[in-house]
Amino acid sequence: MSTTATGLLAERLLPWFELHGRRRLPWQQHPTPYRVWISEVMLQQTQVETVVPYFTRFIARFPDVAALAGAAADEVLALWSGLGYYARGRNLREAAQIVVARHRGRLPDSFEDLLALPGIGRSTAGAILALAKGERHAILDGNVKRVLARFFVVRGAPAAATTARLWQLAEACTPQARVAEYTQAIMDLGATVCTPAQPRCAVCPLAADCGALAAGIVAELPQRRARAPRRLKRTHLVFVVQDGRVLLERRPARGIWGGLWAPPEFADAAAARSWWQEHFGVDARGLPALRHSFTHFDLDIEPWVLDLPGECLRVAEDAMQWHAIRAPMAVGLPAPVARLIAGGLAGAVIATEEVGNGKDGAVRSARPRGGRPRARAVSG
Repeated sequence: MSTTATGLLAERLLPWFELHGRRRLPWQQHPTPYRVWISEVMLQQTQVETVVPYFTRFIARFPDVAALAGAAADEVLALWSGLGYYARGRNLREAAQIVVARHRGRLPDSFEDLLALPGIGRSTAGAILALAKGERHAILDGNVKRVLARFFVVRGAPAAATTARLWQLAEACTPQARVAEYTQAIMDLGATVCTPAQPRCAVCPLAADCGALAAGIVAELPQRRARAPRRLKRTHLVFVVQDGRVLLERRPARGIWGGLWAPPEFADAAAARSWWQEHFGVDARGLPALRHSFTHFDLDIEPWVLDLPGECLRVAEDAMQWHAIRAPMAVGLPAPVARLIAGGLAGAVIATEEVGNGKDGAVRSARPRGGRPRARAVSG
């Protein structure tokens, strides 16, 4: 690795960034350590276009560390709903509380102190200090890994040795001056030019010296681990509905949708039917199945709706809660649960109130999903 080669990146990227870099993203306006921190955590494994509205709402509600530290977990997760990887939201709140308790409400200036906070790794800590303070710290997010692996022809699937090599290159390529601009520039190049698929090598400022382009192996780098076959899982959710409200329970902190609120979940229809018969003594009706995709598997959700007459039953506040179907949810909901509530359940409430065609509202036949015939399903 020559000094000339590593120096080329800043030499080429900084002029390119002046003409083509992204400068209007909301976290780039007044890039305080707090704003950079929130944006970097949200951007982990998430596209910029997805993050922008979430960041805007999150900062409006939690403009500083103190506001985030003082918020209830449910309120934080409510604003995170749909963004995925919910441990990120929980870690943000926990880290904010530590910052208030130990650092007088200001994110620490020390790289080591930042690294000690929940949810902040080496790259995020470096990004906070580089982008908000202009300090010389390297970063190694997915975009930067791709640029470095291709430019310097770093082979090997993700492993300790490969990561160590990429960190070595990231450190060597980070310039002494204009660190914030360089850091944003190399991220922007990876996001807009040196993309995973169909990279725009013809307009890349590094093309003349890119090792992967010269060798004709751009599409092969960075190398990936061999993926296991994608799995398909199934689950059954029971939406207990009464008096315009739906009964939800908090999910365990660990596992998918950790800490969020969702209907009772069961492995199969028999277990779900046994539960509602035991607790309520009435039958449920089925809604069309919904498939939700995670990183490594797909989940087929079989929704059931249990309509209860009369006033709402009392439930243990710490374990289960009633939530108004048509009101904005003040708790974190998994994205597919939110869609089912907004569609199948809210549609039933609206139909009941405005059309008055039966307690279930407008109805249509649910598509067959195996087993015995299902009852009619609410439209929407």
